Amino acid sequence: MLIFNHSRPGRRTAAHLAPEVPIDLPAGLLRDGDPPLPQVSELQVVRHYTRLSQKNFSIDTHFYPLGSCTMKYNPKVCGQLALLPGFQTRHPERPARFSQGFLACLCELQGMLAEITGMKEVALSPMAGAQGELAGMLMFRAYHHARDDRERREVLVPDAAHGTNPASAVMAGFQVREIPTDRHGDVDLDALRRAVGPHTAGIMLTNPSTLGVFERHIAEINGIVHAAGGLSYYDGANLNAILGRVRPGEMGFDVMHLNLHKTFATPHGGGGPGAGPVAAGERLAPFLPVPMVGRGESGYDWLVERHRPQSIGRLTTWAGNAAVLLRAYVYLRILGAEGLGRVADHAVLNANYLLAALKERGFTPAFPDRRATHEFLITLKPELEQTGVNARDFAKRLLDYGFHAPTTYFPLLVPECFLIEPTETESREELDAFAEAMHLIRREAQHNPEKLHTAPHKLPVRRVDEVRAAREPDLAWRPR
Repeated sequence: MLIFNHSRPGRRTAAHLAPEVPIDLPAGLLRDGDPPLPQVSELQVVRHYTRLSQKNFSIDTHFYPLGSCTMKYNPKVCGQLALLPGFQTRHPERPARFSQGFLACLCELQGMLAEITGMKEVALSPMAGAQGELAGMLMFRAYHHARDDRERREVLVPDAAHGTNPASAVMAGFQVREIPTDRHGDVDLDALRRAVGPHTAGIMLTNPSTLGVFERHIAEINGIVHAAGGLSYYDGANLNAILGRVRPGEMGFDVMHLNLHKTFATPHGGGGPGAGPVAAGERLAPFLPVPMVGRGESGYDWLVERHRPQSIGRLTTWAGNAAVLLRAYVYLRILGAEGLGRVADHAVLNANYLLAALKERGFTPAFPDRRATHEFLITLKPELEQTGVNARDFAKRLLDYGFHAPTTYFPLLVPECFLIEPTETESREELDAFAEAMHLIRREAQHNPEKLHTAPHKLPVRRVDEVRAAREPDLAWRPR
């Protein structure tokens, strides 16, 4: 039901009426009548939107094993401390001398992220992972141009990469060349050697990759690219798997972004808010975006273009998403170095436990000879061939069992795939319940496949025509 269905003429929330304000606009720019807003009471508004929220899947209500997204529980205390009055009421243009506490937190966060990643310096300003990727690609370009090496116009991207990787490279003015993956889930080294040359600006990849395995030849890959004069970019989307255990800088990467809204205590999903800080090694640090935070004899201050003349410049109006940055700062202070290592340990343990539980129940791993990292792939191609039930049907039926579906049909390299990431915050009982639900759905597929073809059955919205919904979205209410 829409809020408009509750509307009745003359019904209003008197306590929230705005005062009459004279409008100094030309008559031709004014409305002919009142806007078609619902006329409802405050109680109706509260109940309507509360009921809507109760229909949602969220990390606070359901297991959310969305692969490559790290949908984990985030401690509430991180948000509470980020909303302390001194932070919440601070204006972005407040002079640095009146923002010393805030700047101290950001400066410490820069240092902690540099230590975690094995990089030299960190810039916090990018507002999302994709913007952090774009910053890295602009830094590639700035570095090569500073060396008057303008023929390096090609960025190599593995075929298992996130879709934002090639998009970011193209937006920065590069051409993209895809590198295949071998049957074990590793980058094809022979193909990589054939691809590099004087035209190679660098490579973008994630490790662990979206295939759910750790790239075993990562040092050799970066060595091949560097020997050809290129640079290496690390997509930090899967950083949850290696926190406190492996550092991208030590793998040979020159620059990377971190998804604070995946790994460091900001809820992920819903289109925001995000933060994608960029960390760079020795060669690329001078090109990091501004502003950054520095500490001098008189205290903390913003480092801007005049302090960092080789910077690629500003990516945002201000200095990044302050609330997300502060939540990450609190999260890191709570965990400490030892706690970060436990995050990775339990993320990997949970993934391998769930992979083993699904194998015991007859499901097929995409890479049976590889250990999972923080996530893993299974293929439902055997189920499709035996029963006619596909991965989408499994995903829809999982909703009836109270589980949000894993990522489906990505990466495209694996047919009928589920990319499953349990994260470190789920209990053994929750993982067992998910594995058992998958087992029951598999049995249903064998005996009553139509039940899966028409799922979900228990939600307010049933199976929709996805093609029509994409091509003919009806997003606006219009009065009769």
